Amino acid sequence: MTRLALDHLTLWMTAAAREHSHDLADHLEERTGASRRAVQAALRKLVDANWLSRSGTSRRPVYGPGLLRQVARSYTLHGLQEDLPWQRDFAPNFDLPKHVARMVQHGFTELVNNAIDHSGGSSVTVSLRQTPSHVQLLVSDDGCGVFDKICTAFDIADAQHAMLELSKGRLTSQPEAHTGRGLFFSSQLADVFDIHANNTAFQRRAWDSTGWQAGRPLPRQGSSIYMAIALDTTRTLDQVLQAWSTDGSGIEFDHTTVHLRLLAGPGQALDSRAQARRVAARLPTFKRVEISFEGVSDVGHGFTDELFRVFARARPEVELVATHMTPRIAALVQSAQKG
Repeated sequence: MTRLALDHLTLWMTAAAREHSHDLADHLEERTGASRRAVQAALRKLVDANWLSRSGTSRRPVYGPGLLRQVARSYTLHGLQEDLPWQRDFAPNFDLPKHVARMVQHGFTELVNNAIDHSGGSSVTVSLRQTPSHVQLLVSDDGCGVFDKICTAFDIADAQHAMLELSKGRLTSQPEAHTGRGLFFSSQLADVFDIHANNTAFQRRAWDSTGWQAGRPLPRQGSSIYMAIALDTTRTLDQVLQAWSTDGSGIEFDHTTVHLRLLAGPGQALDSRAQARRVAARLPTFKRVEISFEGVSDVGHGFTDELFRVFARARPEVELVATHMTPRIAALVQSAQKG
């Protein structure tokens, strides 16, 4: 007798319930080879767990997606067009607030496109799950890994410094085809955003002003990117785009924040001019840059002088705004600006 595992059924039951609302039991029996008795028992459990809704009569039940919904699909990357899976396989199966659906669509298409154009892999697996409180997206490819890709393309020494560059935004290894906005804005749309790649992980929480932090990596090859958005969020795509545009229009991406805690390990001072030059890399592509010292306890004269005097005078068109400073760091920054 075929045993029906509910955790496996939930990966495709949402779409099946929408497409086979009047004959779901027949469809499940045919697809799994399970007995009618096992199928009926599984359907009852899925209804009780809110994976399915049931109406109609006992003899002629009508099923539909429940409060819990999930679709998981794998695709070959060669020739894949990221908008088609969204329109065909995912969007019709979810019931999201309009502004949340718009943000999920943006994240979905950007993250799948990154896998297509940048991963160098052969396949991508996408899972979208809706709960009573959140919508959760996971995009996993079998490619080279996002941090390895950045290190190779930009001659960066390690994953932490690659994350520093990624966190600035406008980072792309294919500038003729991409602007480097996709991953950055997807992370800003989410309440929870995790990047896992080749035994390295970084995470961002919307409620945590310290920005990106090291996470616990997944033991797999390639990149896995997870984003979750609360269904009751007041955040919108337009608001996020506008926040990173100096004129508030949301058209240009010319404002960013650099969280210096990504530059050095815990308890280590930012003491060298080399570190400051690493911070300054690619900043001339922005008009306004907030330099956040949150989580940084100590800096040296060389670091502040290189960033706030040498770089600032060489590139006066870039407005540097230092934030979250201790009194000592504020004094060092002010001294460098006056020097």
